[in-house]
Amino acid sequence: MVNTAEGRLKHKNVLRDPRVAISVVDHGNPLNMTTIKGKVIEIIPDYDYIHANKLTKQYMGIDEYPFKRDGEKRIIFKIKPMKIFVMPNIK
Repeated sequence: MVNTAEGRLKHKNVLRDPRVAISVVDHGNPLNMTTIKGKVIEIIPDYDYIHANKLTKQYMGIDEYPFKRDGEKRIIFKIKPMKIFVMPNIK
């Protein structure tokens, strides 16, 4: 699941083509990387910031998403993974 806001470029691109790719890089060793290719199968409203607040708590240690903008509507992309590529653990 990926959280973004309605109307942003990411949202517009997904509406045009639901195929996505996400890469996660190890902060301590950028040669360690996982890439997930998939398809957005559902767009879920997060207008009450429930998911955004949960991510904020997990990654920032605070209770509320600090970057709220007036009129912004948060959404969640539910992604079905199709292919996962993991770089070997290189030290």
